[in-house]
Amino acid sequence: MPELKIGNIMVGDGYPCFVVAEIGINHNGDINIAKQLIDVAARAGCSAVKFQKRTIEIVYTAEELARPRESPFGMSNGDLKRGLEFGMEEYTEIDHYCNEKNIPWFASCWDEQSVDFIDQFDPPCYKIASASLTDDHLLTHTRTRGKPILLSTGMSTLEQIDHAVEVLGKNHLVILHACSTYPAYYEELNLKAIPMLKQHYGVPVGYSGHETGLPSSVAAAVMGACIVERHITLDRSMWGSDHAASLEPNGITRLLRDIRLVETSMGDGVKKVIEREVPIMQKLRRVDNT
Repeated sequence: MPELKIGNIMVGDGYPCFVVAEIGINHNGDINIAKQLIDVAARAGCSAVKFQKRTIEIVYTAEELARPRESPFGMSNGDLKRGLEFGMEEYTEIDHYCNEKNIPWFASCWDEQSVDFIDQFDPPCYKIASASLTDDHLLTHTRTRGKPILLSTGMSTLEQIDHAVEVLGKNHLVILHACSTYPAYYEELNLKAIPMLKQHYGVPVGYSGHETGLPSSVAAAVMGACIVERHITLDRSMWGSDHAASLEPNGITRLLRDIRLVETSMGDGVKKVIEREVPIMQKLRRVDNT
């Protein structure tokens, strides 16, 4: 199975799971909340944090932006979308803060202009959101940046994924199995797709989870996911669309602990008597001498 490097970290079979804390838009338009979430991810031992970047007038139609929608930012959907979107000032501050905390950051870019914007910060990789999997122009443009790409596959058929992989090529590609419900029910997760995707495409496969708990994300790592991505929040009861499907600080800390414990437990697969078993064996083993 191919391997790749995201920043200075090797990703693939045989390497520790690359755990991404997705901040996304859970900063609620507040740079101080974004910094607190970066702190949460860094303290937990996450491999990277991820944001979302959109050019509002490109991603959404004028009719969609004008649609009534009450939020802390105003009375229209456009007020909400613009209020949640960080610009140059905020991302410059995020870049400096992540460097201070020694944690890489990147973003899922929903349009070509956003790719160019984020590229100014030299991210270690890009993510293609599930909603963008069928956007050939965005896929092609993102590939021109020459960075590893994480392709999320929620709400996608195998044929649609086939086409996206054909557009992107398999070089420096990680496919992320996902279910795009927020929050996702456990019976919707279909974790058995992880080994299937690995066999079908011959590239590293990860998991982007939107469920509320931890066991399925740990199981994804056990089943071969080289990347596990989960949304994080300061408080799941906060205002916003993604908080309910996110992990609070204690949750992301426990997820890292459990994934690392599982990795330690896997061993080398060679069945043998270990040194600490010897005195127990000498004390308890029965031998039939007849």
